[in-house]
Amino acid sequence: MKSFIVAEIASNWEGSIAKAKKLIQASKNSGADAVKFQMWRASDLYTSSHPNWKEIKKSELTYGKIKKLKQTADEIGIEFFCSAFYPEAIEFLEKLSVKKYKIASRTCLMKDPFSKETLQKKATTGKPVIISMGMGGNKKQIKKIFEKNNVTFCYCISKYPTPISEINWKNAITYDGFSDHTLGITAPLIFCILKKQNGTKNIIIEKHVKLKNSKGPDASSSIDTDELKLLVSNIRLIEKMKL
Repeated sequence: MKSFIVAEIASNWEGSIAKAKKLIQASKNSGADAVKFQMWRASDLYTSSHPNWKEIKKSELTYGKIKKLKQTADEIGIEFFCSAFYPEAIEFLEKLSVKKYKIASRTCLMKDPFSKETLQKKATTGKPVIISMGMGGNKKQIKKIFEKNNVTFCYCISKYPTPISEINWKNAITYDGFSDHTLGITAPLIFCILKKQNGTKNIIIEKHVKLKNSKGPDASSSIDTDELKLLVSNIRLIEKMKL
């Protein structure tokens, strides 16, 4: 079994390019296969009256910042890709030659501005897509949009953090990906063992990652980079196990 391990940075870079670069380097050092960021416009998803507006706006990734982060990832040899929430972001990411895209749960609901256009734009790239539907959505409709793409659906519960007791393992192992929001590294390791037992050849593990002592908006459902290293090393052991 081969596991593609994604370090989901999300907003844990806290608006600091220096922190973002540290997270990319630490993810590489931990053995992760890829880092993922999110490209959204604050005004598309929130109003300026939101109590955390300043913090949200600070975490908005501009084209210039994305270009710098992609360059950093390329230089050290770790794949870089994004969840993109508006069509123009995809046009820019295509210029940077990303290899794949993530579809966030909220995009699958098609309630945000430009959600449908964004999905269609990603589909036209012909590139692989990783899809989480933890918030719901019409899976048949999503499959239709991406009928010509290589699609991996991830088991996902959109609670931050997710109590591990709420995971339905019988349902989870019907997916070839796991976008995990539980605390610690136990849940993704259980998923890997169960998928190894049923003979799955390729899986995707996505886990939110932060710097130690981070206070960012996604920190409460993230592991730090030391925990990521432990997660990756244990997954690599599971890959080699004979079950």
